[in-house]
Amino acid sequence: MQDHGVAQLDAGAKVPEPFEREPMTTPRSGPTDAYSMILDAIDVGTYRPGDRLVESELAERFGVSRTPVREALQRLETQSLLARDGRSLIVASLDHNQMAELYVVRGELEGLAARLAARHATTEEVRVLREMVEEDDALRDNPAALARANRRFHKQIHLASHNRYLVQQLDLVHRSMALMATSSLAVDGRGAIAQDEHDRIVQMIEQRDEDGADEALRTHISVAFMTRLKQEAAQRKEEG
Repeated sequence: MQDHGVAQLDAGAKVPEPFEREPMTTPRSGPTDAYSMILDAIDVGTYRPGDRLVESELAERFGVSRTPVREALQRLETQSLLARDGRSLIVASLDHNQMAELYVVRGELEGLAARLAARHATTEEVRVLREMVEEDDALRDNPAALARANRRFHKQIHLASHNRYLVQQLDLVHRSMALMATSSLAVDGRGAIAQDEHDRIVQMIEQRDEDGADEALRTHISVAFMTRLKQEAAQRKEEG
């Protein structure tokens, strides 16, 4: 099999801990610092592209002082997750070209993560991935819940790659994904198709088929991108 020039990890190298599957009925514990709390709120859609972020309101909402909020907003602005609208800061949005570029990068990195997961994932990590797919089948008709589960599924694959630098880069990509106003999983029928694609990805990882895992995840991202393009076109048509 091809290894795309990626070296095996040394036997004694420290790798990221497996991503533990939390029960679907148990709320996830939230972040505690201002930066992470604001980022998480953007990620889950509490604040959407174009929404104005006010320092005093954020401090009150998250129960922190204004200084860490101010520093967090400055950091998010330097990361292009926030943009200036006059004197105000708003959640940034992606134009068509930015979205296309993001999906290209995501496809490459996610495919590599799946390839490395097929090579390095522990038996326990593979079991968790299989359980995720089985449990998430119940969410096929619940786009919001499935979108959250989808993020956890992809994060598990990232960590199962056992490559900390790849995980860091994918974290950056997924932060930018939060700047898209809607999820492709909101499109009728996409949830069921995405779950079938997840099942195929896990099959390839279970079989330790590196090429198959890479291809399955790249296909998954490609289909999601095409779905989003159709979603965009439909929205433009409705708007006139």
